[in-house]
Amino acid sequence: MITTPARPLRRALLSLSLALGAGAVLPAAHGADTELLNVSYDVARELYKEVNPAFISGYKKTTGEDVTIKQSHGGSSKQARAVADGLEASVVTMNQANDIDMLADRGLLAKDWAKKFPNNAAPYYSTMVFLVRKGNPKAIRDWADLAKADVKVVIPNPKTAGNGRYTYLAAWGSVLKKGGSEAQARDLVTRMFKNVPVLDAGGRAATTTFTQRQIGDALVTFENEVNLVRAEFGDNFEVVYPATSILAESPVAVVDKVVDRRGNRKAATAYLNFLYTDAGQAIGAKHFMRVRSAAVTKQFAANYKPITLFTVDEYFGGWRAAQKKHFDDGGEFDKIYQPQ
Repeated sequence: MITTPARPLRRALLSLSLALGAGAVLPAAHGADTELLNVSYDVARELYKEVNPAFISGYKKTTGEDVTIKQSHGGSSKQARAVADGLEASVVTMNQANDIDMLADRGLLAKDWAKKFPNNAAPYYSTMVFLVRKGNPKAIRDWADLAKADVKVVIPNPKTAGNGRYTYLAAWGSVLKKGGSEAQARDLVTRMFKNVPVLDAGGRAATTTFTQRQIGDALVTFENEVNLVRAEFGDNFEVVYPATSILAESPVAVVDKVVDRRGNRKAATAYLNFLYTDAGQAIGAKHFMRVRSAAVTKQFAANYKPITLFTVDEYFGGWRAAQKKHFDDGGEFDKIYQPQ
């Protein structure tokens, strides 16, 4: 039996997302000896709200020490910039390596942060899929369908949200995967973004736009996000898997400069290591994240549909190259996107 988060909790969080805003800090406990701040991306709210008490309980049993964990959520890149500007994160749990690389470049954490934990410091991964309205009235099946003239698609801003960036690259890469040219890929992505009626700053805001404001024919976001929406709203929506999509890793890192100043490195490191334990992997799987543990993946096999994935390295030369070409000021995205 697959267990999913309680409906009232998810509904309340979805409804309150706009009020909370990007970067809102949510306290998880009080009165602890050690305090950690987990600065994370927008649609990981529910995941870490379940991870935190499980870790706190286990850490207390193992060490005898109390720990408090606070959460901060928003668009991944916006959150990373907040940390660079002084938000004192003990750990960052993002949805793309590029945001953590930026913090490493600023001297806040080690350049080799991806080697500090297994699997390139990414305990979970996901991919980009579509959420459409019941019956799929626009017959949306693949990336090319999102570029049709009569389709409106909701995508968060690639400048501020990691899933917006992954969506852009997934659509671009889908053309290359079929043997198409860069020019053809650019044309598809250009037409797709012409169909975006509103460019929200983060993934959860985009979900609210599509599900509650009833804007758009399709929402493109992480697989775990669309499945949580389906679990919440039932038959009002359907999940569509494109023929190919992109591997979307969720990397984590200890913010060295902060934990060394605050003296909480031990707890911060233990917190991220917990994500790789059977308990941490099972929580991720319950929230429809794809996990590294073969045993947990098998246990939650019903949560995952087979899909052909390609990587950022495969078609874009890695995150640094993709950022420079596509998302830096003056890059491809700025050239193709014209606000309506």
